[in-house]
Amino acid sequence: MRYGALVNDTYTEAVADLMTQEARIDVELTWNQAEEESSTEKVAEFAKDLPPGPWFGTPTGVARAGGRQPNHTWPLRSARPYRREIALGEAAVYLADGHDELERPFIFADGFNYGPSDLPGLFAHFNAPYPGGEVGFLDQLLAAGIDVILVGFEQRHTHIQANAGVVISAINEAVQRRRGDAELIVGGVSMGGIITRYALAEMEKQNQDHQTATYLSWDSPHNGAWIPLVLQQMAYFFESLPTGPGKIKKAELIRSPAAQQLLYAWIPDAKYEGPVATSSELRTQFLDELRELGQFPERPHKLGVANGAGNGTGRDLPPGMEVFKYQIPLVVYAQANFQPDGGERKRIGEMRAAGQVRRGFTSHVPGLDGVPGGTLDSFGQIAEELGADIPETYKFSCFVPSVSAVALDYDPAEWDVDPYKNVEANGAKTALDEFKCDSENTMHSQVTKPLVDWIVERIVH
Repeated sequence: MRYGALVNDTYTEAVADLMTQEARIDVELTWNQAEEESSTEKVAEFAKDLPPGPWFGTPTGVARAGGRQPNHTWPLRSARPYRREIALGEAAVYLADGHDELERPFIFADGFNYGPSDLPGLFAHFNAPYPGGEVGFLDQLLAAGIDVILVGFEQRHTHIQANAGVVISAINEAVQRRRGDAELIVGGVSMGGIITRYALAEMEKQNQDHQTATYLSWDSPHNGAWIPLVLQQMAYFFESLPTGPGKIKKAELIRSPAAQQLLYAWIPDAKYEGPVATSSELRTQFLDELRELGQFPERPHKLGVANGAGNGTGRDLPPGMEVFKYQIPLVVYAQANFQPDGGERKRIGEMRAAGQVRRGFTSHVPGLDGVPGGTLDSFGQIAEELGADIPETYKFSCFVPSVSAVALDYDPAEWDVDPYKNVEANGAKTALDEFKCDSENTMHSQVTKPLVDWIVERIVH
């Protein structure tokens, strides 16, 4: 049976194994002094030529010249500090056709990435033409009398709780400026759905009236996202090579508070050995805080869409198979495998440069690269930057598993779930009131007709 065609609701042997064993990573470290002395200068030249910027950024839109401009922009300041941090942001307000004031607010928050939000790009992404659609998603809402408020953050990569304070300020601002008493729709894409989930739950805990009738998440990793551990290792490894000043390091996004809080499996550096699901105190603390807040807000009707398929069909990415290999003899070597499915001390890849050698192995980690879910070109990004050849079908792997995007009921730390579960089948227990999965596994945050039609049907009335 192909891994991409698993459609039954039974646990795989690997998942059953994970329920009793701790997911972990181990690393073999070696050093070749002769190779280091002969290759240091060439390694520095190689590292200097790597493109700038962090790895693992999520898709963003490109604003078009002459495109629709916001009617207003609001500077936003967090309603309260988090860890002594006062997060900042901005809202771009697009009034609905025929409106001269805010009447039916739809607050939609930006998601996981590095640095400040690009709100024109976010509007362009969610309003771009898509197959089968004659009018962009946001234009459909604006034409139906729904005012769109896009919320961005000065630091998308900071703590979720800090940016939740920005969303609380946006909600309060919208309530104060709104004409009439129409209740709000509040949500976000990717991490934006988690930020707004936290903000609404916090407001309820504090007895603050958010006046929100509907919550919407778009491919949000409610129970965790996935970035292959071997690629996390590579980000740390290649940023450690000597290079010129001024470059944003490759692992800046992966080491960020946001990444630590979102990812099911995370490592702090290329040499780390130990548990991967509980390696970050930030994630453990965040999950504890969500539990204290009741997990989700109670008042709104909770909607969610997933870019992954819901019938249990994944992509044919064989666990443990080599994805790409790149080398410059005696200078640099990089080899990555798809994540093996469970097992003991299974090899995930190798890196070599300037005499340093790192070989990675995992135990009891599920093979999530090919499971149903919204995809990210993680392998493709790294292979392209290194100059490695990679099959086209291997560039994209799962980023937000469907079981996570629909908030299926399972432990987000232990992941005691079959990631190939048919979540559309009767009896699937989820924290959402309603959800919709895409007809196939599409790119994370991609706008598609099945998702747009479903959302519009539920919020335009």
